[in-house]
Amino acid sequence: MSVLGAFMALSADGHKMLAVILMVLVPMASAQRSIVFVHGILSDAAEFNIMKPWIQKDFPGVNTYALAAYPDIYSLQPMWVQVEKFSEQLQSIMDKSPDGVKLICYSQGGVICRGLLSTMRHNVDTFIALSSPLAGQFGDTSYLKPFFHDIVKEEAYLLFYTKAGQVISVGNYWNDPHHHDKYLKENKFLTFLNNEVQHPNSSEYKSNFLRLKHLVLVGGPQDEIIGPWQSSHFEFYDNNEVVQPMENQSWYQNDAFGLQTLNKQGRIHTYSVPNVRHTHWAITFSVYDQCVKPWLGPSQSPP
Repeated sequence: MSVLGAFMALSADGHKMLAVILMVLVPMASAQRSIVFVHGILSDAAEFNIMKPWIQKDFPGVNTYALAAYPDIYSLQPMWVQVEKFSEQLQSIMDKSPDGVKLICYSQGGVICRGLLSTMRHNVDTFIALSSPLAGQFGDTSYLKPFFHDIVKEEAYLLFYTKAGQVISVGNYWNDPHHHDKYLKENKFLTFLNNEVQHPNSSEYKSNFLRLKHLVLVGGPQDEIIGPWQSSHFEFYDNNEVVQPMENQSWYQNDAFGLQTLNKQGRIHTYSVPNVRHTHWAITFSVYDQCVKPWLGPSQSPP
C-alpha cells in the first residue's frame, strides 16, 4: 500500500495522531539553521555565554556555536591566519545548516567575519556586527597598552605599516587617515577586503559579500575602544579626523565590495546605542533585545 493509501485508511483517531506527529516534526525540520558567534580581541568563546541562554529561550531548537580558534593573546595572530582557521569551522557548521546561518560577531571578530564573508561561498543570511572596527581602527586603546606600551595613535603607523606590524592582527585593520598612501601600500588585509588595491580575487570577494540578506551594524558613542566608534557603521575619519558617513567613503561610492548595493536594496540596518561601554555589548540585555533578537528568526525581515 502506498503512503497516501495508508494515510487515507487511517481512522479519525489515527489522523489526529499523525497530525500531532507532523506538528512536532515540521518545526524540527525547519530548525536546521544555526547562530554562530565570533569573539573579539584578547577574549575567547565564553564571551557570549550570557547572550546564548537569551537566544535559546527565545528561539528553542536553534543551534548555537561559538567559534574557538585564537583565544586571548593568540587573537593577535595575523587576520588572514585567523580567517583561514575560522573558515574551516564555519564551513563545518554551514554543511549541517541548510536553512542558513546567522553570524553575531563582536569587536575584532566582526572584521574576521568580514574576511569569512568575502572569501567563502557561504549561506550566511544575516551578519550582526557588535561594535566592530569595520572601516578600520585609529584610536588609542587600553587593550593594547600591555603589548605596545606607550605607543600612541599618531605613531602607530611606524609599527603597523611594516612587515613586522602586519603579523599583528590590529595592524591588519589599522587605518591611519594621515598616512593613507602607506596604508594602501603596506596593509595586507583591510585594503583587500575593501578592494582598495588590485588583487585577483576582488570580484569573488564582492559576489560573496553580496550573498548576505541583512547586514546589521551596532555601535554607540560611549564605546571607548573603537576609534572612531562610527567605524562600526562603516563610517570613518577624513584626513582632518572628521568622521565622514559611509556614503562618502571611496569604496562605497565605487561599490568596491558591494556595500552600496546592499544599502540601496535596504539590506543594511544601523543601530546607535548610547551608554554602552565596549566590553558590555555582548552582555547587555537591551542591546540583545533591540538590536540582535529581531534578526534571529527565519530569514525574512523583522516586522
